[in-house]
Amino acid sequence: MELQLQDLKKQYGTKYAVNGVNARFIPGVYGLLGANGAGKTTLMRMICGILKPTSGSIRLNGKTIDKLGEQYYAHLGYMPQDFGFYPDFTAYEFMLYMAAVKGLNKKQAKTRTEKLLHMVNLSDRADKKIRSYSGGMKQRLGIAQAELNNPSVLILDEPTAGLDPKERVRFRNIISDFAKEKIVILSTHIVSDVSYIADTILMMKQGRFLLQESMSTVTDSIRGKVWELLADEKTAAKYNKTFSVVNLHHENNLVKLRIISETAPSEEAQITEPNLEDLFLYHFGEEIKK
Repeated sequence: MELQLQDLKKQYGTKYAVNGVNARFIPGVYGLLGANGAGKTTLMRMICGILKPTSGSIRLNGKTIDKLGEQYYAHLGYMPQDFGFYPDFTAYEFMLYMAAVKGLNKKQAKTRTEKLLHMVNLSDRADKKIRSYSGGMKQRLGIAQAELNNPSVLILDEPTAGLDPKERVRFRNIISDFAKEKIVILSTHIVSDVSYIADTILMMKQGRFLLQESMSTVTDSIRGKVWELLADEKTAAKYNKTFSVVNLHHENNLVKLRIISETAPSEEAQITEPNLEDLFLYHFGEEIKK
Protein backbone atom coordinates (compact mmCIF):
# COMPACT_ATOMS: atom_id res chain seq x y z
CA MET A 1 0.00 0.00 0.00
CA GLU A 2 1.39 3.40 -1.02
CA LEU A 3 -0.21 6.83 -0.95
CA GLN A 4 1.55 9.63 -2.85
CA LEU A 5 1.04 13.40 -2.84
CA GLN A 6 2.58 15.09 -5.87
CA ASP A 7 3.02 18.89 -5.92
CA LEU A 8 -0.34 19.28 -4.17
CA LYS A 9 -1.75 22.81 -3.99
CA LYS A 10 -4.96 24.41 -2.75
CA GLN A 11 -5.47 28.07 -3.52
CA TYR A 12 -8.12 30.47 -2.22
CA GLY A 13 -7.91 33.74 -4.13
CA THR A 14 -4.29 34.83 -3.90
CA LYS A 15 -3.54 32.69 -0.83
CA TYR A 16 -2.29 29.11 -0.82
CA ALA A 17 -3.59 27.01 2.08
CA VAL A 18 -1.45 24.14 0.78
CA ASN A 19 1.45 25.03 -1.49
CA GLY A 20 3.43 22.35 -3.33
CA VAL A 21 3.29 19.43 -0.92
CA ASN A 22 5.04 16.18 -1.84
CA ALA A 23 4.97 13.06 0.31
CA ARG A 24 5.01 9.28 0.13
CA PHE A 25 3.18 7.18 2.73
CA ILE A 26 3.56 3.47 3.34
CA PRO A 27 2.04 1.56 6.32
CA GLY A 28 2.93 3.24 9.61
CA VAL A 29 1.82 6.14 11.81
CA TYR A 30 2.53 9.67 10.54
CA GLY A 31 2.24 12.61 12.90
CA LEU A 32 1.24 15.78 11.06
CA LEU A 33 2.28 18.71 13.25
CA GLY A 34 1.77 22.42 12.81
CA ALA A 35 0.32 25.50 14.46
CA ASN A 36 -3.31 26.40 13.82
CA GLY A 37 -3.67 27.68 10.24
CA ALA A 38 -0.67 25.73 8.93
CA GLY A 39 -2.82 23.95 6.34
CA LYS A 40 -3.18 20.56 8.07
CA THR A 41 -6.97 20.27 7.84
CA THR A 42 -7.03 21.47 4.22
CA LEU A 43 -4.44 18.85 3.33
CA MET A 44 -6.36 16.07 5.05
CA ARG A 45 -9.63 17.08 3.44
CA MET A 46 -7.96 16.84 0.03
CA ILE A 47 -6.56 13.40 0.85
CA CYS A 48 -10.10 12.35 1.80
CA GLY A 49 -11.55 13.70 -1.46
CA ILE A 50 -13.70 16.32 0.28
CA LEU A 51 -11.75 19.20 -1.27
CA LYS A 52 -10.48 19.18 -4.84
CA PRO A 53 -6.86 20.34 -5.22
CA THR A 54 -6.15 23.42 -7.29
CA SER A 55 -3.32 21.42 -8.86
CA GLY A 56 -1.22 18.36 -8.21
CA SER A 57 -2.34 14.78 -7.60
CA ILE A 58 -3.11 12.22 -4.92
CA ARG A 59 -2.34 8.62 -5.91
CA LEU A 60 -3.05 5.30 -4.26
CA ASN A 61 -0.78 2.54 -5.54
CA GLY A 62 0.04 4.66 -8.60
CA LYS A 63 -3.53 5.57 -9.61
CA THR A 64 -5.10 8.99 -9.00
CA ILE A 65 -7.99 9.03 -6.57
CA ASP A 66 -10.15 10.67 -9.27
CA LYS A 67 -9.72 7.60 -11.47
CA LEU A 68 -10.19 5.18 -8.59
CA GLY A 69 -13.43 6.85 -7.49
CA GLU A 70 -15.44 4.60 -5.15
CA GLN A 71 -12.57 2.09 -5.04
CA TYR A 72 -10.50 4.71 -3.22
CA TYR A 73 -13.17 5.43 -0.61
CA ALA A 74 -13.40 1.71 0.14
CA HIS A 75 -9.77 1.98 1.36
CA LEU A 76 -10.37 5.15 3.38
CA GLY A 77 -11.36 5.83 6.97
CA TYR A 78 -11.78 9.42 8.16
CA MET A 79 -12.40 11.09 11.49
CA PRO A 80 -12.79 14.85 10.94
CA GLN A 81 -11.99 17.46 13.55
CA ASP A 82 -15.66 18.24 14.19
CA PHE A 83 -17.47 14.98 13.77
CA GLY A 84 -21.27 15.18 13.60
CA PHE A 85 -23.34 12.70 15.58
CA TYR A 86 -27.06 12.08 15.74
CA PRO A 87 -27.69 12.68 19.45
CA ASP A 88 -30.86 10.55 19.62
CA PHE A 89 -29.11 7.51 18.11
CA THR A 90 -27.53 4.97 20.38
CA ALA A 91 -23.90 4.13 19.62
CA TYR A 92 -25.02 0.78 18.22
CA GLU A 93 -27.63 2.41 15.94
CA PHE A 94 -25.13 5.01 14.79
CA MET A 95 -22.52 2.38 13.91
CA LEU A 96 -25.06 0.34 11.92
CA TYR A 97 -26.13 3.50 10.10
CA MET A 98 -22.53 4.41 9.22
CA ALA A 99 -21.88 0.81 8.14
CA ALA A 100 -24.80 1.07 5.69
CA VAL A 101 -23.40 4.36 4.34
CA LYS A 102 -20.03 2.63 3.80
CA GLY A 103 -21.69 -0.24 1.94
CA LEU A 104 -21.32 -3.06 4.46
CA ASN A 105 -23.97 -5.78 4.39
CA LYS A 106 -26.05 -6.51 7.51
CA LYS A 107 -23.87 -9.37 8.71
CA GLN A 108 -20.64 -7.41 8.24
CA ALA A 109 -22.18 -4.35 9.88
CA LYS A 110 -23.24 -6.27 12.99
CA THR A 111 -19.92 -8.11 13.31
CA ARG A 112 -17.76 -5.00 12.84
CA THR A 113 -19.96 -2.86 15.10
CA GLU A 114 -19.76 -5.27 18.00
CA LYS A 115 -16.02 -5.80 17.57
CA LEU A 116 -15.19 -2.10 17.31
CA LEU A 117 -17.40 -0.97 20.19
CA HIS A 118 -15.60 -3.55 22.31
CA MET A 119 -12.18 -2.31 21.10
CA VAL A 120 -12.98 1.29 22.04
CA ASN A 121 -14.46 0.19 25.38
CA LEU A 122 -18.04 1.26 24.62
CA SER A 123 -19.80 -2.12 24.65
CA ASP A 124 -21.44 -1.42 28.01
CA ARG A 125 -22.78 1.92 26.70
CA ALA A 126 -23.74 0.74 23.22
CA ASP A 127 -27.49 1.08 23.92
CA LYS A 128 -27.21 4.55 25.47
CA LYS A 129 -28.03 7.63 23.41
CA ILE A 130 -25.03 9.58 22.16
CA ARG A 131 -26.37 12.75 23.80
CA SER A 132 -25.39 11.18 27.14
CA TYR A 133 -21.77 10.58 26.09
CA SER A 134 -18.77 12.49 27.36
CA GLY A 135 -16.34 14.13 24.93
CA GLY A 136 -13.93 11.22 25.26
CA MET A 137 -16.64 8.66 24.56
CA LYS A 138 -17.71 10.55 21.44
CA GLN A 139 -14.11 10.63 20.22
CA ARG A 140 -13.82 6.89 20.75
CA LEU A 141 -17.05 6.38 18.83
CA GLY A 142 -15.64 8.61 16.10
CA ILE A 143 -12.59 6.44 15.56
CA ALA A 144 -14.74 3.30 15.73
CA GLN A 145 -16.87 4.51 12.81
CA ALA A 146 -13.73 5.43 10.84
CA GLU A 147 -12.58 1.80 11.23
CA LEU A 148 -15.86 0.17 10.13
CA ASN A 149 -14.69 -0.67 6.62
CA ASN A 150 -11.26 -1.81 7.90
CA PRO A 151 -9.53 0.92 5.84
CA SER A 152 -5.98 0.78 4.53
CA VAL A 153 -5.68 4.57 4.95
CA LEU A 154 -6.90 6.09 8.23
CA ILE A 155 -7.07 9.89 8.52
CA LEU A 156 -7.53 11.43 11.98
CA ASP A 157 -7.85 15.22 12.27
CA GLU A 158 -7.18 16.54 15.80
CA PRO A 159 -8.66 13.39 17.37
CA THR A 160 -7.65 14.22 20.95
CA ALA A 161 -8.63 17.91 21.02
CA GLY A 162 -10.55 18.71 24.20
CA LEU A 163 -9.82 15.39 25.92
CA ASP A 164 -8.41 15.15 29.42
CA PRO A 165 -4.97 13.49 29.84
CA LYS A 166 -6.42 10.09 30.81
CA GLU A 167 -8.69 10.00 27.74
CA ARG A 168 -5.83 11.11 25.50
CA VAL A 169 -3.65 8.23 26.69
CA ARG A 170 -6.52 5.79 26.12
CA PHE A 171 -7.12 7.23 22.67
CA ARG A 172 -3.44 6.97 21.71
CA ASN A 173 -3.48 3.30 22.72
CA ILE A 174 -6.55 2.69 20.56
CA ILE A 175 -4.84 4.33 17.56
CA SER A 176 -1.76 2.15 18.10
CA ASP A 177 -3.97 -0.95 18.08
CA PHE A 178 -5.67 0.14 14.85
CA ALA A 179 -2.43 1.16 13.14
CA LYS A 180 -1.13 -2.31 12.27
CA GLU A 181 -0.55 -2.63 8.50
CA LYS A 182 -2.33 0.67 7.78
CA ILE A 183 -1.29 4.14 6.71
CA VAL A 184 -2.38 6.29 9.65
CA ILE A 185 -2.09 10.09 9.32
CA LEU A 186 -2.73 11.86 12.60
CA SER A 187 -3.01 15.64 12.52
CA THR A 188 -2.58 17.53 15.77
CA HIS A 189 -0.99 20.48 17.49
CA ILE A 190 -0.63 18.46 20.72
CA VAL A 191 2.95 17.27 20.44
CA SER A 192 2.78 14.54 23.09
CA ASP A 193 0.03 12.76 21.16
CA VAL A 194 2.40 11.89 18.32
CA SER A 195 5.67 11.65 20.22
CA TYR A 196 4.55 8.32 21.70
CA ILE A 197 3.01 6.62 18.67
CA ALA A 198 4.29 8.17 15.42
CA ASP A 199 6.88 6.45 13.23
CA THR A 200 7.38 9.56 11.08
CA ILE A 201 6.87 13.26 11.75
CA LEU A 202 5.64 15.69 9.10
CA MET A 203 5.88 19.31 10.19
CA MET A 204 3.80 21.82 8.26
CA LYS A 205 4.05 25.61 8.19
CA GLN A 206 2.31 28.08 5.89
CA GLY A 207 1.06 25.34 3.60
CA ARG A 208 4.43 23.61 3.12
CA PHE A 209 6.31 20.76 4.80
CA LEU A 210 9.24 22.00 6.87
CA LEU A 211 10.42 18.44 7.36
CA GLN A 212 9.52 14.79 6.88
CA GLU A 213 11.64 12.75 9.24
CA SER A 214 11.71 9.47 11.13
CA MET A 215 10.79 9.84 14.80
CA SER A 216 14.20 8.42 15.71
CA THR A 217 16.11 11.24 13.99
CA VAL A 218 13.62 14.11 13.83
CA THR A 219 15.28 16.18 16.57
CA ASP A 220 18.81 15.85 15.19
CA SER A 221 18.56 19.27 13.53
CA ILE A 222 18.33 21.06 16.90
CA ARG A 223 20.86 18.96 18.79
CA GLY A 224 23.21 21.38 20.52
CA LYS A 225 20.57 24.15 20.58
CA VAL A 226 18.62 23.16 23.71
CA TRP A 227 19.94 24.35 27.06
CA GLU A 228 19.05 24.13 30.73
CA LEU A 229 20.12 26.43 33.54
CA LEU A 230 19.19 27.66 37.00
CA ALA A 231 18.69 31.37 37.64
CA ASP A 232 17.14 33.68 40.20
CA GLU A 233 13.67 35.01 39.38
CA LYS A 234 14.88 38.40 38.14
CA THR A 235 17.42 36.84 35.77
CA ALA A 236 14.88 34.22 34.67
CA ALA A 237 12.43 36.98 33.72
CA LYS A 238 15.18 38.60 31.63
CA TYR A 239 15.94 35.29 29.86
CA ASN A 240 12.23 34.81 29.20
CA LYS A 241 12.12 38.09 27.28
CA THR A 242 15.38 37.51 25.42
CA PHE A 243 15.26 33.81 24.50
CA SER A 244 12.81 31.15 23.42
CA VAL A 245 11.99 29.51 26.74
CA VAL A 246 10.41 26.08 26.33
CA ASN A 247 9.79 25.50 30.00
CA LEU A 248 10.48 27.03 33.37
CA HIS A 249 10.12 25.41 36.76
CA HIS A 250 10.46 27.01 40.19
CA GLU A 251 12.83 25.11 42.49
CA ASN A 252 13.12 26.59 45.98
CA ASN A 253 14.24 30.18 45.36
CA LEU A 254 15.55 29.54 41.86
CA VAL A 255 14.01 28.96 38.44
CA LYS A 256 15.05 26.10 36.14
CA LEU A 257 14.79 27.17 32.50
CA ARG A 258 14.81 25.13 29.30
CA ILE A 259 15.89 27.39 26.45
CA ILE A 260 16.26 26.99 22.70
CA SER A 261 19.17 29.05 21.41
CA GLU A 262 21.78 28.78 18.68
CA THR A 263 24.43 29.73 21.25
CA ALA A 264 24.75 29.29 25.02
CA PRO A 265 22.46 31.77 26.82
CA SER A 266 24.96 31.96 29.70
CA GLU A 267 28.19 30.37 30.94
CA GLU A 268 26.18 28.26 33.39
CA ALA A 269 23.85 26.80 30.72
CA GLN A 270 24.22 23.12 29.94
CA ILE A 271 23.32 21.45 26.63
CA THR A 272 20.51 18.90 27.02
CA GLU A 273 18.95 16.28 24.76
CA PRO A 274 16.22 17.77 22.53
CA ASN A 275 12.69 16.38 22.28
CA LEU A 276 9.81 16.80 19.85
CA GLU A 277 8.27 19.67 21.81
CA ASP A 278 11.56 21.56 21.60
CA LEU A 279 11.55 21.07 17.83
CA PHE A 280 7.95 22.26 17.56
CA LEU A 281 8.66 25.42 19.53
CA TYR A 282 11.89 26.01 17.59
CA HIS A 283 9.78 26.34 14.43
CA PHE A 284 6.52 27.73 15.84
CA GLY A 285 7.46 29.55 19.04
CA GLU A 286 6.88 33.03 17.63
CA GLU A 287 3.48 32.08 16.18
CA ILE A 288 2.35 30.61 19.50
CA LYS A 289 3.39 33.74 21.41
CA LYS A 290 1.25 36.00 19.21
